[in-house]
Amino acid sequence: MTAAEFIEIARQGIYVLLLMGAAPMAVALLVGLAVSLFQALTQIQEATLTFVPKIVAMLLTLALVLPFMVSELLDFSQHLAEKIQNIESE
Repeated sequence: MTAAEFIEIARQGIYVLLLMGAAPMAVALLVGLAVSLFQALTQIQEATLTFVPKIVAMLLTLALVLPFMVSELLDFSQHLAEKIQNIESE
């Protein structure tokens, strides 16, 4: 395996990682912003108010995007297995 091939595989892995983490992180950011705005407007400073909505929103997001995440991970894994098989056959 050349350095260029290794770098390409690492780049693809980082891309898949970012793709999988983008939806839950974006939802957590938006819910956190909404909760912070709500706390600032109402002067309620309850610690659990920041965590529970984020957790619920992230779980719902994961439930919705899990099929996409699994298909992307399987595609990457198959591509990686093909690369490894090609290296062994050379």
